[in-house]
Amino acid sequence: MNARERLIVGLDVPTLGEAEKIVSTLGDDILYYKIGYQLVFAGGLEFARELAQSGKKIFLDMKLLDIDNTIASGVENIVKMGMSMLTLHAYPKAMKAAVEAAKGSDLCLLGVTVLTSMDEQDLVAAGYEYDPHTLVLRRAEQALAAGMGGIVCSAEESSAVRKIVGPNMAIVTPGIRPAGSDKGDQKRVMTPADALKAGSSHLVVARPIVKAPDPKDAARAILAEMDAALG
Repeated sequence: MNARERLIVGLDVPTLGEAEKIVSTLGDDILYYKIGYQLVFAGGLEFARELAQSGKKIFLDMKLLDIDNTIASGVENIVKMGMSMLTLHAYPKAMKAAVEAAKGSDLCLLGVTVLTSMDEQDLVAAGYEYDPHTLVLRRAEQALAAGMGGIVCSAEESSAVRKIVGPNMAIVTPGIRPAGSDKGDQKRVMTPADALKAGSSHLVVARPIVKAPDPKDAARAILAEMDAALG
């Protein structure tokens, strides 16, 4: 895969109008878009379907977690929407239900390990007994066992995760920040080139592109950095 197939632009904006403007501005440079809660609750699901029908790849970031039947029913309908990637929390029962529901489709199911906005103190406060690194690796093992298409983790864990899941599973990395950019609310971040070298297969970039004075230039700079890292 080249950089264009690996870069996912996060449409983390509050309105469909803003999302449509970004997609129009970026044009053919960008193939993949992430749509999450913020845009979903502003009409983003139909927009996701329209983008997929136009030839774009859509990473639907819903982080599903529910009883098995509800997970399966949701995944079945998401398959019908033509989505390329879908996230769910990496709980073994939820992952197994999703894998069974998506069987035979092209939907890549991604297990969310530990959010990149969380550090060890956050996990302790939430009642977890593991530090972020240990919990990520445990969930990577469970995702592999469940037959998932990939996982979501910080680039800091990509190298260790790659050793667990092997060469074929996707490792999707949020918290990507070009050198010198603001970390925002992310606590575990890495540059695009370093993330690829660490083992990430896909990089999610939102604010450094969508909030840039010139989003197209920002996207092209990141693509160029990624292409250079890929050799």
